[in-house]
Amino acid sequence: MEFSADYYRLLPRADQAELARRQEENIKRLTSQKKGIRRLREQADSLAHLKAGHLDFSGDVVTIGRADEISPAEQQKVAAALKGFMPWRKGPFSIFGVDIDAEWRSNRKWERLLPVLPDLRDKVIADVGSNNGYYMFRMQHHNPRLVVGFEPYLHHYFTFRMLNGFAGCPNLELEPLGVEDMGLFTASFDVVFLMGILYHRISPVECLKEIKKAMTPGGTLIVETQAIPGQEPMALFPDGRYAKAPGTYFVPTGACTRNWMMRAGFKEVEIFCSHPMDSSEQRRTEWMDFESYDDFIDPHHPHLTVEGYPAPLRVFLKGSS
Repeated sequence: MEFSADYYRLLPRADQAELARRQEENIKRLTSQKKGIRRLREQADSLAHLKAGHLDFSGDVVTIGRADEISPAEQQKVAAALKGFMPWRKGPFSIFGVDIDAEWRSNRKWERLLPVLPDLRDKVIADVGSNNGYYMFRMQHHNPRLVVGFEPYLHHYFTFRMLNGFAGCPNLELEPLGVEDMGLFTASFDVVFLMGILYHRISPVECLKEIKKAMTPGGTLIVETQAIPGQEPMALFPDGRYAKAPGTYFVPTGACTRNWMMRAGFKEVEIFCSHPMDSSEQRRTEWMDFESYDDFIDPHHPHLTVEGYPAPLRVFLKGSS
């Protein structure tokens, strides 16, 4: 498996020297002989010879390959390798006929974005917190010039590497970097997707400012975040966990998120969608058999989390850099 990438040449204002240094560090991480990392790498490498002929990123299911493109024995190996990358948080996928029903029905989120989606053709895009790359593949249908995924968790990184090894999309790149590394990409991205990240940042306004620096003038930022109900611009700061999730800092109202974006320098900020979460969109499945939405909500008071906080909404905003 090759880990070096040459897409940096498409980003002339990025910090080329520092990114090259980071890449050297990341290659050491990715080629580590630590048991967990080696297992993920070997799982992804084991099927690197398989290349999909049929690709379809236009519908709800990201489809990479048909069952009849490989032998039954190979399909069994594919299914076993995909199981080895559980839990699957984003989806759905169909990989050489193996159907993956992920925890999140991520196609619903994508459908909410479509009415305001900017033209992605020939654009340079960042997907921050890209997970296994579901949304990156959905973006591919719109013919972008380059999509860079930021995903620090190596489990998700190797999952994407295996999937794109099958798909062979050269303009999709994923780096084991986080949102805190966006500052290395000065004036590089025409469109940034920041979905499911902001409430994990201890300083959301500073996070948004760094993202703005990484965007070209007049670029588009799409934010999707967990939120609480209410019209006032305020945020909940939970004591410990929110909906059992550690590392959750500020859970804002939609109006508060809008103010954060404007204070960070974004213009024409609008809330274009807001909806309550429910267990039809986030739930346990065969491919994600840990706790999910129903376990996070008070069973007797479904408008509250198990900690007694307001149950989450998801809000979507769009702004211009």
